Amino acid sequence: MGIQARLAIAYPGFRLEVDLDVPGRGVTALFGPSGSGKSTCLRAIAGLERARGGYVSVNEEVWQDDAEGLFVPTHQRALGYVFQESSLLSHLNVEANLEYAFRRAGHPPGSAEFQRIVELLGIGSLLKRDCERLSGGERQRVAIARALLTRPRLLLLDEPLASLDLQRKSEILPYLERLHDELDVPSIYVSHMPDEVARLADHLVLLDGGAVVASGPLQEIMTRLDLPSRFTENASVVVETVVDGHDNVDHLTHLRFGGGTLYVPQRQERAGNKVRCRIEARDVSLTLERQSDTSILNIIHAVVLEMVPFEHPAHVLVRLDAHGTPLLARITRRSWNNLGLAPGSRVWAQVKTVVLVG
Repeated sequence: MGIQARLAIAYPGFRLEVDLDVPGRGVTALFGPSGSGKSTCLRAIAGLERARGGYVSVNEEVWQDDAEGLFVPTHQRALGYVFQESSLLSHLNVEANLEYAFRRAGHPPGSAEFQRIVELLGIGSLLKRDCERLSGGERQRVAIARALLTRPRLLLLDEPLASLDLQRKSEILPYLERLHDELDVPSIYVSHMPDEVARLADHLVLLDGGAVVASGPLQEIMTRLDLPSRFTENASVVVETVVDGHDNVDHLTHLRFGGGTLYVPQRQERAGNKVRCRIEARDVSLTLERQSDTSILNIIHAVVLEMVPFEHPAHVLVRLDAHGTPLLARITRRSWNNLGLAPGSRVWAQVKTVVLVG
């Protein structure tokens, strides 16, 4: 079981040539700079772009196998597609847009499944509203609901938040998380925004110049040090934590993870809730002894695993193990030498900033 895609498409000045084999569940993110081939890859999986000699299968359902002369047209593929622009039918209200999609999939409107999707996306109060009266975030939530109501075996999302401002993005991301947690529909999510990927993805595919640079579980790929500099320039890790409690005096929330506790500005989540954090390598410094006379609260004991040169010769990237949780630190080469660091060295990682992404 899984999603396989072998695709080769040539354009003047650009060639996409990828061989994907990603999990058939959860969220796979295609990440890379503009022009790396992310959207073209998505369109080829959907059958909107014809990859000659290609192969596409979704959990053992083959949609394209040119070696066998098989090509299932887009409208016959059990997929939902959400573009940057919602492309709703403007002459219909929200409810009619959703019912149109549901009927096309051969399902009666008003069913429990219909109501469940409406509730998951929080659009019950919008059903009677004309599409022209929706905000950008509301339009995208309706577009996602419409895609899900076709009962897809695969959901494709092509930078669905790219046209939204920061406030609208923050409104819609919790709904995307709910879909991840509550629906068993595999998704391929295209983005060039690290925080979106850190918040939503389980599996990460890095694309550059029309080729796959790396593919694997999110944590594994984010902590690799052998990637091209464009992927390590803003190197970071995602830490899965659990809310351990709140300090109402200092207005802090305690987040527990394998390496200890992180302190962040107070959150509303209940104790026991899971929260993802992103820690950038440039926000991590290293010491040999635990410092007490410092303003930094998040100090984590770790072991040095490896060091590689950074793009600028003055810096190096250090990969750390914090009791099973990977961390990265970007420090100067002079600091590495002055501290006498080497693989196996025990250090204290001082984390200046923790970005909560979910």
